Amino acid sequence: MNRVSIKGEQHPIKKIFSDDFMFTIPLYQRPYAWTKEEAGELLEDLLAFLGDGNETIDELNPYFLGSIVLIKSEQPAAEIVDGQQRLTTLTILLAALRASLPTEHANDLTTYLYQKGSLIANISNRYRLTLRERDAEFFKEYIQNEGGIYKLKEFNSAELMDSQKLIKENAHLFLQRLQTIAESHRIRLAQFIITQCFLVVVSTPDFDSAYRIFSVLNNRGLDLSITDILKADIIGKIPESQQEKYTKKWEDTEENLGRELFKDLFSHIRMIKEKKKISKSILKEFQENINPAAGPQQFIDEILAPYAKAFSEIHNSTYESEARAEEINQLFKWLNKIDNFDWIPPAILYLSRNRNKPDNLVRFFIALDRLAAGLMIVRANINERIERYSRLLTAIEQEEDLFNSNSPLQFTPEESNNILRVLDSDLYLIQKIRLYVLLRLDAALSEGEASYNFSNITVEHVLPQNPGANSEWVKWFPSQEERDQYVHRLGNLVLLSRAKNNRAQNYDFDVKKQKYFTTKTGVSPFALTTQVLREQEWTPEVIARRQKELINVLKNLWRLEDN
Repeated sequence: MNRVSIKGEQHPIKKIFSDDFMFTIPLYQRPYAWTKEEAGELLEDLLAFLGDGNETIDELNPYFLGSIVLIKSEQPAAEIVDGQQRLTTLTILLAALRASLPTEHANDLTTYLYQKGSLIANISNRYRLTLRERDAEFFKEYIQNEGGIYKLKEFNSAELMDSQKLIKENAHLFLQRLQTIAESHRIRLAQFIITQCFLVVVSTPDFDSAYRIFSVLNNRGLDLSITDILKADIIGKIPESQQEKYTKKWEDTEENLGRELFKDLFSHIRMIKEKKKISKSILKEFQENINPAAGPQQFIDEILAPYAKAFSEIHNSTYESEARAEEINQLFKWLNKIDNFDWIPPAILYLSRNRNKPDNLVRFFIALDRLAAGLMIVRANINERIERYSRLLTAIEQEEDLFNSNSPLQFTPEESNNILRVLDSDLYLIQKIRLYVLLRLDAALSEGEASYNFSNITVEHVLPQNPGANSEWVKWFPSQEERDQYVHRLGNLVLLSRAKNNRAQNYDFDVKKQKYFTTKTGVSPFALTTQVLREQEWTPEVIARRQKELINVLKNLWRLEDN
């Protein structure tokens, strides 16, 4: 049995960017993603480490840049499994340094960017680092070749791919920062990077062992994403002739959704497939249970791409259709206000299966909005939510009647009663739901036309929590027991578009309406608050009537019947 050789060695940058290595970035890797924040942090860290002293470069302590993982045999050719962000950024920094140094030093730095070819021998330049195919020529022409870095200014960033835009922005950042330091210090910085900056190179001759190393590094907390690992695994199992096509499809999907949401998508896919609470890491569950690498093209075509499209439409409320799209997107907006994400997997699954049936979508998402809101209002715990949505996922997959009274999409009479009990209690004291419930109520009173674009919406009491001893509030509510009975109830609550000072909260009713519940124009943007402004007094009878009316609005909104 042949044993796979795994090597780990520390090398200075002059060795990394030498004839001993010829780095390429395989198709399955994600594009360059370092922003100005990360690139700037690297440069500032190097400058701080270099210091302003007069020591020779050899006397300075070495600087450790981390580790990279390669697929590499004895030949110089090396595929980067982990480390492309650092190597790409270092290349950009060396190019910026070259552009800011005298000719003799600049020529020296060129040898670390590429090995010059020979016209006589008909040998092309041999570049130390070759990016993925989509960025390779751009990187050679505008970073690695002499003079190219200044041509980047001619590009409109809007015309560039995201990775190329980041390359341009980081190159510009380096050029600007280097111009702020003396030429002698720039030379010292170049010397320091080339001779005193080190990388640990972990290399192995095959993909599987490199992938295992990559996974171990990820589990130890390096900035590697589960999606990068899965991408390497999945794309790596696709025939080479198809890899470019599916790499593009993967990356387009990731770019359209956004990197953070793309990572979230895999959690939702896991739930759709497993229908239970996660018991291991997402990576292990994917590899062991879902195993997308067994059918990589099918996974990308039939699961990843359509689920990502559905997730994007749900998250951004951007579903498009010739009919009822506005209704569906409004439901998405309300669902996105739920304080958990457990409802998302059934939403993704149903939308991806029924996207061309808007009537079905409206009916389903009205019911899902009701279910998600109800579970949030009664503060169902995560296990209860996962169990409920797991049953719903099964029902969707098996094409059951979701509107049958026994469906997991529907409430039982007992569940409806529990929701009503919470709504009819001291709602203000339930901090996690009070604003949500009042916003839903206000929108219902506005017949769905309300739009909330305020930066600070607060829930306020009409009857104050601590009225003055000589105020009219005490005349209307003479006992503490009576005040406690009403003060935190739905009927005594309103919405304000800005925080008010504490003194104003205790004004008598007429003054409070004028100074506390109105805007500069005198018109409240909230239907709930406008209703209060119409009242002449605020007695127990008014709150009781209002409580009953508002509970009835919520009953109609969420189809909650007393049983």
